[in-house]
Amino acid sequence: MAADGLHILVHLPYTVTTALYGIVLAAIFLAWYASERTLSIHSITSCRREAFYWAAVMATFALGTALGDLTAFTMKIGFFSSAVIFLVLIAVPAVSYRRLAMNSVLAFWFAYTLTRPLGASIADRLGVPASIGGLAWGRGVVALVLTVPILIAVVYMAVTHVDVARGPQVLADQPARARHRAV
Repeated sequence: MAADGLHILVHLPYTVTTALYGIVLAAIFLAWYASERTLSIHSITSCRREAFYWAAVMATFALGTALGDLTAFTMKIGFFSSAVIFLVLIAVPAVSYRRLAMNSVLAFWFAYTLTRPLGASIADRLGVPASIGGLAWGRGVVALVLTVPILIAVVYMAVTHVDVARGPQVLADQPARARHRAV
């Protein structure tokens, strides 16, 4: 809503809101790194680091919405073509990480940021009226349909704990007795 609000209520063009949220995200990353010397999501072990993380998440949502709307509306690429572009762009950090030794934290945040305009383009394609290039399912239906895979993923991770780090960093942060049990 932040990107749409600035566009609809304040009448800022998507080029401006995209640039603005790109700057906001860069500022968050700079402040986070200057303060914590890391941007790794695996090192979020304090309230301050978690606050930086959530600020980055919010900025990526706003940036993604603005960028998705910029490509779909302003550049007149459309929702489907925008989604394809962002899907292809996600391959850049994946390939760069695997083949070119891109830093894992940079690769993560690069890909994570691109999931936002990808998701916005897909949701808009499914939800908005056909008159503006959508499939007219309605935003409520799209929200419900897309909630199902999210819930499945959350339940899967809650049951299997595949998302819980078990490496040396986690063990080093635990008391000696807990470290022994964990090993």
